[in-house]
Amino acid sequence: MLKILFSPSEGKNSGGTPKQKELFGDSSTRKDILHAYNKIVLSEDEESIKALFGIKNYKDCTPYINDILTAPTLKAIERYQGVAYDYLKYSQLNKHAQEYLQKNTLIFSNLFGPILGENLIPNYKVKQGNNIGEIIPDKYYKERFSHQLDLFLNKAEILDLRAGYYHKFYKLKQPYTTLKFLKDGKSISHWAKAYRGIVLRELAMHQVDSLQEFMALEIEGLQVKEIKKIKDKCEIVYDIVEG
Repeated sequence: MLKILFSPSEGKNSGGTPKQKELFGDSSTRKDILHAYNKIVLSEDEESIKALFGIKNYKDCTPYINDILTAPTLKAIERYQGVAYDYLKYSQLNKHAQEYLQKNTLIFSNLFGPILGENLIPNYKVKQGNNIGEIIPDKYYKERFSHQLDLFLNKAEILDLRAGYYHKFYKLKQPYTTLKFLKDGKSISHWAKAYRGIVLRELAMHQVDSLQEFMALEIEGLQVKEIKKIKDKCEIVYDIVEG
């Protein structure tokens, strides 16, 4: 069984349905941070709202000003919009690939913490690195969800595709694999996001269930350069090659 740890995105798709659903883990532990978020968002304090969202123009905040507890929801894997998700192309995948992503992708949200791709979440905005009131999201979720994540991932093989910032939400305590992408011998950032999305798409399309299956997978545009193993971490280094 393979589980993939993934990052959220600053961009979000709007819309959804009124349907509500329990999130990963003990949802009651999210109560304080969601209350703090709602308090700011519904306060009509334009400066506080802009600061939380990381948006300069208050008019651009409008799509995110709603009660987080009653707003329309979408599956998390559908909600996010950004480079990685653009290359994932979730909406173009078949039903089986979409179900794979819903069940096996664990996304680390700045507001909701660890959530599965299938979890229903509303449209929201928290600039990466921002506190929510007095709450520091990564510290908050690391303290409250690490044990639950340990149990959930206990018997799984893990491919960690999170961006570096989201490692602060949860530290893995078992063997795991990460990926590094090089272009002309140099590490990249923008294209790393794109290739994380591409890799996740390939996993879903091929219903990859183990790291052994993943290692046998040929991904267009990527060529394994080396594999580094340091304690519990296995890092696969890819060269990005021209097609």
